[in-house]
Amino acid sequence: VQLQASGGGLVQAGGSLRLSCTASGRTFSNYAIGWFRQAPGKEREFVATISGSGGTRYYADSVRGRLTISRDNAKKTVYVQMNSLKPEDTAVYYCAAVATYGLAYRDVEYDYWGQGTLVTVSS
Repeated sequence: VQLQASGGGLVQAGGSLRLSCTASGRTFSNYAIGWFRQAPGKEREFVATISGSGGTRYYADSVRGRLTISRDNAKKTVYVQMNSLKPEDTAVYYCAAVATYGLAYRDVEYDYWGQGTLVTVSS
């Protein structure tokens, strides 16, 4: 499966962005999708994940309450709505996919990765 992340940009603190991850290839609903981010000089970290059906979701503590992950399997797309953005949210955001019925929280569990989209939050 191939993944294309989009929707990043420059936003002021307190603003919102919606990221998208669009897939091509195999049956999209068979894949859990995760979002990760990597800030300059830091290790990649988990942000959120959603099961193939969309029925189960999990968020990192750093974004819980500010971020909502959802998916439209007919469009083969996962969305991340990010609200109340902070400068510390600045990073390259990556989506990834793994064929599983549940969720995956670690980057090593994912088999397919998108190219990343840059989110910059100014103070």
